[in-house]
Amino acid sequence: MSAFDDYLATFEGDPGYLDWAAFGPLSPTVRAEVFADADLLGSGRPSSRKLIAERADQARASAAELLGVEQERVTLQPSATHGLMHALYGFSGEVIASSAESPSIAVTLERAAQASSGALAARWITPDKTFVTPDVVAEALDDDVTALAVSHVDFRTGYRADLAALRDVIGPHRLLIVNAVQSFGIVDDDFSVADVVVGHGDKWLRAARGTGFASFSAQARERIAPVLSGVGGVEGGLPVDALPQPAASAAAYQINRPDQLSVARLAIGLRDVHDAGVVNIETAIRERVDRIFEIAERHGIPVVTPRDPARRAGIVAFAPEAPAALAAALTNAGVVATTRGATVRVSAHAGTSNNSLQMLDDAIGSAIIPGA
Repeated sequence: MSAFDDYLATFEGDPGYLDWAAFGPLSPTVRAEVFADADLLGSGRPSSRKLIAERADQARASAAELLGVEQERVTLQPSATHGLMHALYGFSGEVIASSAESPSIAVTLERAAQASSGALAARWITPDKTFVTPDVVAEALDDDVTALAVSHVDFRTGYRADLAALRDVIGPHRLLIVNAVQSFGIVDDDFSVADVVVGHGDKWLRAARGTGFASFSAQARERIAPVLSGVGGVEGGLPVDALPQPAASAAAYQINRPDQLSVARLAIGLRDVHDAGVVNIETAIRERVDRIFEIAERHGIPVVTPRDPARRAGIVAFAPEAPAALAAALTNAGVVATTRGATVRVSAHAGTSNNSLQMLDDAIGSAIIPGA
């Protein structure tokens, strides 16, 4: 078996799970490793603690490799939102963001602006279908704009932003701040064009909460003050009888040392993705998403997610006339999805089985859905 076959074999659980964009059930490799690490921590031996501490460097190295950046750019965080807080609370100017953005961006940007005494402001845009395209960003640009904050994949519609094109539009001197929670590890893209990239292992990496990370370019580190930097954001060990400056690397954007078992989960989740290959994972997800599109089309269910594979990832958002009726039909059939407003969102991973997709097909086919 290939490494990718081994990766697919780690997907287990009941069929019908199509909610990876909401939560990724922990993989068996992550569970096994964290149990082993918990046993090591239970001993209290210095050698055991040292071994567990090495997980942080392993996680940072793997994240950096998958992002295509130097390891010094990467810092571990309790969540993606924590990474965004570091990026925005220490920044100034006007930041473009969609009014329909992920709350991780929208709420953090608003709170940072409120706390900035006028140094930071949000410039909200309302793009058609919530798609943050280069054209809509270009229309909002002027000399006051200092950054664009955007989700790589929109959590509502599944639209995948063109990072390279957005970078071209805003130019080299404005910061590109990217929330990659719905794309990292499943989309083969050039994340190095962004100045700040934040991610989390609780969805597609199958590593649960507490497994966030962030990357800060040299330009970002020059322009973002590490105002939330704490004892974990200095060089060396615990600062005693001293008040050292924040670290020169991305480590400055840390409050404290990360949770050890969370880091272990992230390290293994990243290792599994690295070994399987992001390109292989993306290809497998694309095939399953194609099948979901075919199911929706055959049953007359409108879809708001772009059909172009380059503009989507693992999310497909249905927009039926009666979303509650479709949601009830899926629930009754044992299909796990997310209903939000006028859409029903399904999301497939590389290991989503044909059985799960057949359950989706059968559930829609048997439902009484007005307008379908």
